[in-house]
Amino acid sequence: MQEVLFTDLGQMEYQKAWDLQETLLQENLARKAIGGETVHRLLLVEHPPVYTLGKSGKMEHVLIDEAERAARGIAFFRTNRGGDITYHGPGQIVGYPLLDLEKFETDIGKYLRRLEETVIRTMAVYGLKGDRSAGETGVWLDPDKPGKERKICAIGVRCSRWLTMHGFAFNVSPDLSYFGHIVPCGIQQKAVTSLEKELGFAPDMAEVKAVLLREFEAVFDVQLSAAAVPVPVAG
Repeated sequence: MQEVLFTDLGQMEYQKAWDLQETLLQENLARKAIGGETVHRLLLVEHPPVYTLGKSGKMEHVLIDEAERAARGIAFFRTNRGGDITYHGPGQIVGYPLLDLEKFETDIGKYLRRLEETVIRTMAVYGLKGDRSAGETGVWLDPDKPGKERKICAIGVRCSRWLTMHGFAFNVSPDLSYFGHIVPCGIQQKAVTSLEKELGFAPDMAEVKAVLLREFEAVFDVQLSAAAVPVPVAG
């Protein structure tokens, strides 16, 4: 069983977390270049309000301009992950697995399905049936019921020499109104939801994280080990 070093970053600005991921990715790339051992990591974080656009995303899916975003205190970043536009904010668990898929399976599709499965199993603990939507990455409720489809977890990743970064955003109890200013993931006329909205109460964030981590271990067949923030993050 492989070890994954786990760090809960708490609340951190998006740029700082992205810089941290890039640093860790470059460290693993350097190790791989000389035949050394790469290190698996999983970072969990909550970001202040931010919209992030994937490398294949379209700016027309951002429905408010820069001035209005600034007035609302919403940051914006173009990223190097897959996918389109999404929102991150308080009440959302963002997970960044930095894994070497050469030690798992060199198949991005299977990797994405495992991320989805982790969230689906977490939802099941709360009595909710998470599901996949054909041709669309992420986790949904009622994806096959027109007009009732609603997304609860967005996924967008980058992979370089089979080293992953970026990851998933699981809506626990965020302010869903922020999604009203974008076309989430570039998908028209489909709703976004959260555990809080579906359950009628906001579950404890620490508890949801604990369930998610347990399911991540089971799905990926790994052992998580707690680790401090791996490198200093400049303030």
